[in-house]
Amino acid sequence: MIIAIAITFVLGYFTIAMEGPLKVNKAAAALVTAGLCWSLFAVLSGDSNKVAEKLTSQLGSVSGILFFLLGAMTIVELIDANDGFYLITKRIKTTDKKKLVWLVAFITFFYRPYWTISLLPLYWYRCSGKSYPINRSGSCLPHWW
Repeated sequence: MIIAIAITFVLGYFTIAMEGPLKVNKAAAALVTAGLCWSLFAVLSGDSNKVAEKLTSQLGSVSGILFFLLGAMTIVELIDANDGFYLITKRIKTTDKKKLVWLVAFITFFYRPYWTISLLPLYWYRCSGKSYPINRSGSCLPHWW
């Protein structure tokens, strides 16, 4: 049983790693891999009570994390939609990536007591590339900086 699950996991991990050449979505590959691993565990285990207990425990942990992240992202989006981060972002004038990384680390360190640890990194992730694609100069900063 363990060998079958390990082989399935390694094949799924390989599929995720080779996303580009295989033209497969990482999330879809991860979900299929997880489903196959749990299915193998359920079929090869033989003890349905043990399977139900383990599955309930794992799904409870994962859903708790997902609900926390969903709430944190909602708060960040609401703050951003109401220009709540303008006070911080208007003062950042650097275009050097190394200085920007150190500045983000410095601000994150001092804002940590005031904001939940998850909110500030989520905001910096949102500003680092998701919302502002890299322009011709190689900078990921928005056009107004």
